[in-house]
Order: sequence, then structure tokens, then C-alpha cells
Amino acid sequence: MAYTININGIPHSVDVDADTPLLWVLRDVLGMTGTKFGCGAALCGACTVHLDGQAIRSCITTVDSIGDSKVMTIEEIGKTPQGEALQRAWLDLEVVQCGYCQSGQIMSAAALLKETPKPNDADIDSAMSGNVCRCGTYQRIRSAIKQAAGV
Repeated sequence: MAYTININGIPHSVDVDADTPLLWVLRDVLGMTGTKFGCGAALCGACTVHLDGQAIRSCITTVDSIGDSKVMTIEEIGKTPQGEALQRAWLDLEVVQCGYCQSGQIMSAAALLKETPKPNDADIDSAMSGNVCRCGTYQRIRSAIKQAAGV
């Protein structure tokens, strides 16, 4: 079936089954590979994107559920104030080790900073609890979020 979805401010027409996860539309149909596949069950956060500003797991979000909502991916997040500050902090503090989970980490952190511009440790821990980093860079992630927030 044909769907038109707004991704990063651009309408994209895709012809996929209604139950196709957004993750596979992004990666396989549109070639936007910044969003990663991790677990396929919304447990790890690697596939996090924004849907109308809210962090969601694209591996379980079906294309037919998107409607007129706006999707933002890691490819676009650096154009927002929160995303730009986070990407700069990620580099400054050398957060990345293997890097696989980092697009999802940044997307969750950007949603947090949009909602809570000056988060405390509890805010950060709560917002980031669904994002798994197998390399264990959690302390650097928290520090980068604080730096981006100016706290």
C-alpha cells in the first residue's frame, strides 16, 4: 500500500505493507541508515527516532500508525539546538566507543533536553534508561547531556 510520511521535513511516498516497521522503511526503502537495528523488540533504544518530538522506537512503530505525524531521525537532529549541542558534547567528551547505539542515545537525549532543558541526574537516568550501551559509556553519556544542557 502507498503511504506518504514526513521524514525530516520532507514528504516521502513509500509502497510497503501496513505493518512494516518504520525502521525498515527508513533503512531499506529510503536508505537512511543512521537509525540502527538493535533488538527488534523496543528494548535497546538503538532505533530511536522522534515522532512529533517524542522519542519512540521505530522497530515497533508501523508505517500505518504514523499518519500525518512528523518523523525526525539522527540525520536531521543536528539542525535543532538540542541536537547540535549534544553532537558537540558527544565529540568533546569522546562519548563514543563502538558507536552503534549512539544515534539512539542522541535521539533520546535530544527529546529529554527539549522537554527538560536543565535535567538533573534523575531526569537523565529516567529518560535514558531504555537505551542500552554494550560498551558501558553511560557516565560519558550523562556528562555529555549535562554539558549540552549547560548544567
